[in-house]
Order: sequence, then C-alpha cells, then structure tokens
Amino acid sequence: MEVTGVYLVALVLVAAVSPAVVNSCPPSDREALLAFKSALSEPYLGIFKTWTGTDCCTNWYGVSCDPTDSRVNDIILRGESEDKIFEKAGRSGYMTGSLSPSLCSLDRLTTLVVADWKGISGEIPACLTSLPHLRILDVIGNQITGKIPADIGKLEKLTVLNVGDNKITGEIPASIVNLRSLMHLDLSNNGITGVLPADLGKLTMMSRALLNRNQITGAIPISISGIYRLADLDLSMNRISGSIPAQLGSMPVLSTLNLDSNQLTGEIPASLLGNSGLNIVNLSRNSLDGYLPDVFTPRTYFSVLDLSFNKLKGAIPKSLTAARYIGHMDLSNNHLCGSIPMGFPFDHLEASSFTNNDCLCGSPLMRVC
Repeated sequence: MEVTGVYLVALVLVAAVSPAVVNSCPPSDREALLAFKSALSEPYLGIFKTWTGTDCCTNWYGVSCDPTDSRVNDIILRGESEDKIFEKAGRSGYMTGSLSPSLCSLDRLTTLVVADWKGISGEIPACLTSLPHLRILDVIGNQITGKIPADIGKLEKLTVLNVGDNKITGEIPASIVNLRSLMHLDLSNNGITGVLPADLGKLTMMSRALLNRNQITGAIPISISGIYRLADLDLSMNRISGSIPAQLGSMPVLSTLNLDSNQLTGEIPASLLGNSGLNIVNLSRNSLDGYLPDVFTPRTYFSVLDLSFNKLKGAIPKSLTAARYIGHMDLSNNHLCGSIPMGFPFDHLEASSFTNNDCLCGSPLMRVC
C-alpha cells in the first residue's frame, strides 16, 4: 500500500508540473490566418469555407499545428493536387489576391506552401525573413512580382526555396549564400537579372539548383564545383557568358547539367564529358568551339548528350563507340567533319543528329564518304 501511495503522489506531482495540453490555436494565430485568407480569393474549390470556428488546428484545410501547444506550424495549400476536394471539383485550383504580411506573426511557422494557384500576385512579404523556424518556402506557379527579399539569408533553417514560375525581377540577393541548410533552390522562369553570386558554393547542402529561364548574366562561378551534394544544375536559357569551368567535371554526384541557350564560349572541358556520373548534359545553343574531347570509355552513360548549335570542329571521336550507353545525342549545326563512326550508338541515331555540319559523311547521313 505504501508503494501504491507513493506512486499516486508522484503522479499528482507530475501532473501538477506538466504543461497542460492546449486544445485550440491561440487567437493571435487564428487572426493571422484569417487576415491571410481575406487577402485571397478562391472561387472554385471552397477550401477557405473550412476555415471556420475558433480552433484553426482542427479541420482547417491545409493548416497543421504543433500538438503540444497548438501553435500553427504548417500552411500547405497546393493548386495542383490529388486531394479529394480537387477530384470532386474536377479541376485544378485557381486563386487571386496576394500574400498577406500577417503571415509574419506566425512565428512558429516551419512550412509555407502556397503553390500553383496561377493568379496570386503582389510581392513576397519581406517580413517572412524574420520567421526563425521556417524550413520550406514554396510559392511556385503564381504571378508574384517584385524581388526576392534582400534578407532571405536570415532564414538559417530554410531547406527549400521555391519561387519558380512567377514574375520575380531584380538580382539574386547576396545574402542567399547564408542559407547553409538549403537543399533545393528553384528560381526558374522569372525575370531575374544580374550575375550569380561568386560565393554560391557556400551552399554546400544544396542538391538541386534550378535557375533556368531568367535573364542572368556574367560567368558561371567556379565555387559551384565545391557543392559536393549537387546533383542537378540548370542554368539554361539565360545570358550567361564566359567559359564552362573545368571543375564542374569533377563534381562527384552531378548527374544533370543544363547550360543550353546561353552565350558560353571556349572549349568543352574534357573533364565534363569524361565524368562517368553525368547522365544528362545539354550544352546546345551556345558558341562553344574547339574539338570534341576524346574521353569516352565503357563507363560513359548518357541518357541525353546535346551539343548542337555550337561551333565545334574536327571529327567525331571514335571512342564514343566504347560508351556503355548513349540514348539521345545531337551534334547537329556545328562545323564537324569526317566520317561518322560505325556501330553503337550511331546505328540507332537519326540523320537529324548530324545535319548542318561542314563535311560529315556516312550513315545515317545520305552523304557518302
């Protein structure tokens, strides 16, 4: 009995000092969400019709809270989804309005996703950079304008920055290199200008960097080659000039490299085409010159190798026939000469892969050597 009595007393003491479980979100969080809602209009799905009652942690579509204190942690609203509400409506989402600065009072927010609504405009509230716990900022697929907040680098815990497919302008903020936890960066399909930060290589955790379809100028920073986790780099459809850093060819996990439709000059680094880890390489529509590096081996494996619309000269390296696999290869619209090697992979490529060169001959071209 004494043991049981002591045990009961202990339970009472633990209950007395333990924090009580909060059953509804704080009024301040609820007010911030309602202000966010009031700045938006979603006419077709009715997702905001669920945002009623005093407890924003329960059955408010896209909102989730910390179970211990009921503070709002996540806002996840996607206009493209397989959620039942989309299936029932038989359409994707459409939303207009803007992102309210009221979001900035949600100081426990870790995830903010307001993506693919097609019509949301206005700017990214600069005060979002004051949210100390924010890990994911995803506003892809809208009509957002203005600049990326200058103090974006203050978000030390940010792992995903996705602002692609908007109308963002201005330069990439210098502070972006302070996002040392960043893994996924998508600035694609905007109107971003200026140069890539020279010390972009400080983002050592980054695995994807998508900056294509902008108006970025200047050279490719050599520091990028120090991002040893980087697997996907897309700088295509910009105005980037200068040569391709040879150091990119020594990146250990880089598998996709898209540099097409820029103003790159100089020779293709041998280290690049000799990197057996690269799977997709598109260097087309630049002003690259010189000879094709003769560096292909049985470890070479390209799903895509596109070098078309450049100023390459000389012969096609015979070592290409030693490659383990080459799916799509395009060498058209260059100044290549000589006979096209026989055998794999040339026996499954079409003539369009070799047209508009100076003096290539042999199959699959109709020109006899």
